Amino acid sequence: MVADNTETPEIPANIDVSRSFPVVGIGASAGGLEAFEAFFHHVPPVSGMAYVLVSHLDPSHASILTEILQRSTSMPVLEVQDQMVIPPEISCD
Repeated sequence: MVADNTETPEIPANIDVSRSFPVVGIGASAGGLEAFEAFFHHVPPVSGMAYVLVSHLDPSHASILTEILQRSTSMPVLEVQDQMVIPPEISCD
């Protein structure tokens, strides 16, 4: 998602951002919500990876993708913000 000027979300204190880890990028068209949800229903909440989702959404509408995806996983789901550090075991859209 396009970063905006809102406050950067808090990274949970128990997540170590100092180590190297894979970052998995997943893209989908506007109809990809079901695929995102199915993916996160099957991903273990502690995988040692971070997931960055890119979805084709109408830029004139506010997105609730973060809230929707949070129902599909126990890992934190955050909207990407400018200059945000991405920790493992997190999903960013």
